[in-house]
Amino acid sequence: MHVVPRTSQPREGESLAHERLDVYRVAIEFCEVATTITSRLPRTKGQLGDQLARASESIVLRIAEGAGAEFRSADLKRYFRGARGSALECAAALDLCRFRGVGSSEQLQLGRALLVRIVQMLTRIARAG
Repeated sequence: MHVVPRTSQPREGESLAHERLDVYRVAIEFCEVATTITSRLPRTKGQLGDQLARASESIVLRIAEGAGAEFRSADLKRYFRGARGSALECAAALDLCRFRGVGSSEQLQLGRALLVRIVQMLTRIARAG
């Protein structure tokens, strides 16, 4: 049986749980910054770029998973703590980029500021959950 959806576009005002979280929107913004930085890494530093890309994507994906977990559940805490760990990993990757002279100081500062916000929000969410 083939099911055809009524509409391919969500109705006005409809959103998924993770899309309503400020931390998710900030994580998406950080992914954009990380993508810009990794695109400027020389091929010889490809591993650092791959790691930064994976960790930044992991923040976004784990937030979405956590938003779908039962409120105050162990799963919710696990996903948000995992996202927090990935954010800290990204911060270390940005430190390495700075050390290697990759990325503008503005991009690196913006990335770090976004990560600080993400870590603060995830810490509060994990404690409340």
